Amino acid sequence: MRTINAIYFSLLLFGTMSVHAQTFDATVVDAKTLEPIPFATVSTGEHQGLIANEEGAFSFDKRAIAHPEDSVYVSSMGYEKVGFIVLREADTVIALAPKTFELSQVFLSNKNLDAEEIIERVKEGLSENYKIGLSKKKVFFRQSDRNRMQKVGLEYKKSTIPELNKELIDSIARAIPRNSWYYREVVGDFYGDYHQQKFYVDKAAELYDKEKDVSMDGLAEDLERIFKENVKSNSYLKIKSGWFGTKMQLDSAAVANGEEEGMVQVEVNDTDEQVFQNHIKDRISELYEELFFMEDTKLDFLTKSNRYKFYKKNFTVIDDQVVYVLDFEPKGSKDFKGTLYIHTENYAIVRADFENVRPLRKFGLLGIKYRENLYKGKMIFAKDPLGGYGPRYLELETGTFFGLDRPLKVIEKNKHVKGRRKQNELSLGLDIETTQYFKYEMVVFDSNNITQSDFDAVVENEKIKATYLSAYDPNFWEGYTIMEPNAAIQTFKAAEK
Repeated sequence: MRTINAIYFSLLLFGTMSVHAQTFDATVVDAKTLEPIPFATVSTGEHQGLIANEEGAFSFDKRAIAHPEDSVYVSSMGYEKVGFIVLREADTVIALAPKTFELSQVFLSNKNLDAEEIIERVKEGLSENYKIGLSKKKVFFRQSDRNRMQKVGLEYKKSTIPELNKELIDSIARAIPRNSWYYREVVGDFYGDYHQQKFYVDKAAELYDKEKDVSMDGLAEDLERIFKENVKSNSYLKIKSGWFGTKMQLDSAAVANGEEEGMVQVEVNDTDEQVFQNHIKDRISELYEELFFMEDTKLDFLTKSNRYKFYKKNFTVIDDQVVYVLDFEPKGSKDFKGTLYIHTENYAIVRADFENVRPLRKFGLLGIKYRENLYKGKMIFAKDPLGGYGPRYLELETGTFFGLDRPLKVIEKNKHVKGRRKQNELSLGLDIETTQYFKYEMVVFDSNNITQSDFDAVVENEKIKATYLSAYDPNFWEGYTIMEPNAAIQTFKAAEK
């Protein structure tokens, strides 16, 4: 492990190389320990700024600052705020000193409330503290996926299809990758409120290895390709697993005489630009839907606060404001634990960290197992132009487990044969387990109010295409303000053939 001095030197060296560029890069560290401070707030103007990543790094385009002669301020929970002017050669390692304050100052204007009383005041102020109108927000969105195939069992039983023999099945099992990563990054203008949204994407990137996809969709695509390469083009396959079945078309012609009784015809449309646009918008909408004050959120520690225990831990400072620090955990069968940071004057939650303590959903039947076993994240809020609190940084991380232990039959049929059309059959035993992790992050850099007519006039950039990257390229986002990538993204590189 590198020493603290080595870390400091490398950060300083990295920052010095970027001083004269249009992009300002820096890292926020603790002034005493020199350890990076994650998720520090960088204010570049009124209702304008960004968030450092979990490694304390941040970057922004100097040209995006409305008044370059004004100071940029960096702050973090429990630390003194630091300001600097970008026009000067500012230090690219920003050291924050721990904040000290007198608890007696808090109690001059606040009663000595217990944790439950504080939560009740939070609930009373929700409609006022989180009121939001239509706005235009400059945002950066990042999606990070990891797929891990824990078990791949393809037990060959019998086959009358010469091409689909034991050697082929064994080669399929060996060829399936066990791990894959996928990253998607988007910059654009996000319009609307919590209930209606439009998104104009300026630029987008996708970072992944095309040769590795261990998701269930990726596995299905690999099997379909192998079947197409090894079965006659005038045939089609009926795939059955117990009572369930589907039909796989192996050429461009339609299956003669329509669907068979009891079978499901699966149609797959190619991904186009509009699908990409809508996918990003749906992911951000999902982040909005899970905000703790939304009606149908899974985060029920406020709506069902009587089923949670709250503990007043201490006080800290966020953006020069004293906040209560409350931990919470379920009393019985509820799902979440975490920490809330609550303004001592208006009782607004300005930050919420949460994670599940048990699987949110479980399912097991007929050899199929499913668990939603990870649900964690954080929400950081700041004052918006309307005076309420709007999202500054949203993070949601989910994880699911899927297992399949079932027999599988692949039946080859021919469209040009009368009668039952059955030609050949392959019988397998499937024993597959896979875990998928999804992480969504959104940073709001700037927010301005708009009218309903402004919103209605917005036309989305539906023709946007994501640029494929096989390795991280630090120059791709030159001229754009983003949330700095973590070390995993920076070191990612697709395997060479």
